[in-house]
Amino acid sequence: MKRRMISAIVLFAVTLVALLVFIGLYIDETKRTQEKYYIQYTANLSHVSEDIDSYLNAEGDKDFRYVRLISDMSSADSFAFLLNRLSDDRKKTINEFHTCIMRYPEQMQTEEKLTEAKKAVDDILAELDQGYEEAQALVDSIDKQGH
Repeated sequence: MKRRMISAIVLFAVTLVALLVFIGLYIDETKRTQEKYYIQYTANLSHVSEDIDSYLNAEGDKDFRYVRLISDMSSADSFAFLLNRLSDDRKKTINEFHTCIMRYPEQMQTEEKLTEAKKAVDDILAELDQGYEEAQALVDSIDKQGH
C-alpha cells in the first residue's frame, strides 16, 4: 500500500512537471506567433505606404496601382485582427480605414486624401499614437452616403 502511494505521488509530480512544461511551450509559441503577425502587419502597412507613393507618382495604370493598395490594406486589416497588442479601437480604425479605401475610391483617390492616408500609415509604422487618430479623422471625413 505504501509503495502504491509513493508511486502515485511520483506519477502526479511527473505529470505536473510535464503539464507546466507544455504550458510554458504554449505561451512561448503564442508570443512567437504574435510577433510574426506583427511583422506581417507592419510589412503590409509598409506596402500600403509604397502603393500610395506609387499611385501618386504614377503616369500609367492608376487602376492597377489602386487595386494593389486595396489588396495590401486588406492584408494589413486581416493581420490587425489577429494581434493581441492592438486595442479594439485601433483594430476598428484599421478596419474602417480599409473599408473606406475599398468602398469609396472616388473620394479616396484624391491627392489630398491619399496624402493624409500616407501620413497616417507612416505614423502607425513609426508606432505613434497619432497615426491611428489621423486614420480615424480620415475615416470620419469620408461621406459614407455618397460616392
